[in-house]
Amino acid sequence: MDWQTSEDTVPSAFITEANRRAMSGAPPVTGAWREGDHPGNRQFASLGPLALESGETLPVTRLAYETWGELNAAASNAILIAHALTGDSHVVGKAGPGHPTAGWWSGMVGPGLAIDTERFFVVAPNILGGCQGSTGPSSFAPDGAEWGGRFPYLTIRDQVAAQRALADRLGIERFFAVIGGSMGGMHAVEWAAGSPERMARLAILAAPAISNADQIALNSVQIEAIRMDPTFRGGHYYDEDEGPYRGLALARRMALLNYRSPDELNERFARSWQGALDPLGHGGRYAVESYLDFHGNKFTRRFDANSYITLVEAMNSHDITRGRGTLAEVLGRVDARALVLGIDTDRLFPVEQQHEIAAHLPNTIHGHEAAVISSPFGHDAFLIENDLVGAHLAELLAE
Repeated sequence: MDWQTSEDTVPSAFITEANRRAMSGAPPVTGAWREGDHPGNRQFASLGPLALESGETLPVTRLAYETWGELNAAASNAILIAHALTGDSHVVGKAGPGHPTAGWWSGMVGPGLAIDTERFFVVAPNILGGCQGSTGPSSFAPDGAEWGGRFPYLTIRDQVAAQRALADRLGIERFFAVIGGSMGGMHAVEWAAGSPERMARLAILAAPAISNADQIALNSVQIEAIRMDPTFRGGHYYDEDEGPYRGLALARRMALLNYRSPDELNERFARSWQGALDPLGHGGRYAVESYLDFHGNKFTRRFDANSYITLVEAMNSHDITRGRGTLAEVLGRVDARALVLGIDTDRLFPVEQQHEIAAHLPNTIHGHEAAVISSPFGHDAFLIENDLVGAHLAELLAE
């Protein structure tokens, strides 16, 4: 079904009546994967307690993950893919039981593709704090109830620590490459800053080394949109009849405005109406409003409001220099062969932030500037422009 395709991986489009019918009815209390749901292609790794940067300890830690390809005898062909804020471990594959959406990078990962699964063993974990099988707010705490609003504060470093523990469990001491885009790019550059010896190659796509004030501000209003929903109940809504889907949908609508470029929205929708009703005081709506509403509604059916807050707050924490020295000092210790890629229309993480990373990495494939692709799709271009992004990844991963 068309509504099962992630809006992040396709150009913006008008919403049809069939689209709208597919989203009829109230969303569930949470769109999280829950215990007892079909596992789909997930595997699960129990990692024990995890000490967090805040000083707290997460007593039980589990990561859901998926893999493709075969790990060689030397465990030297493994690639870690870190997903973006609203992604999950389902990088490749169809929608179906356990997976409400199709794989979000199917044009990039597979036999003969840029990340060639006939050559590499690819591991993609669902992020710690997420809602698609890894430990997060919708998981059960040791007392048998969902964590909800009690879930501890996480940082990007905590999430990477969980990924390192997963690598240890899989017997991978050193990745051939660590690859991530957007929030996943934050994980990739944190891997480089905190564990440079554990990777041979590195790809940072459309991500910064440090979340700046503008990005924190954008995140803060999304968090507040969820918390102001009267059904949020301080994060304790799992046993209720209705969850905070209105606040979560509004947060998603805000985020979409930063994921796409003004040129794309203007060219795609202009001032078109949705249907026949005039929006100038006669009850109608503009097509772009309907587009945002539809995708906000769709999002609530596959995500959890508490997880959204947890992950956005982790993004706010992102600063690879914290307690480590200057950016030049931190990145200067990274000897991995690196790709840093930006998008010319990205208004969430502008290319200046990727150039800043590239300027301090000693071994990038494009010198001391980031590779920049030209795309009308804004930040989401790293998910959409398979040929452009794939060419750079293939260069990075070449023998």
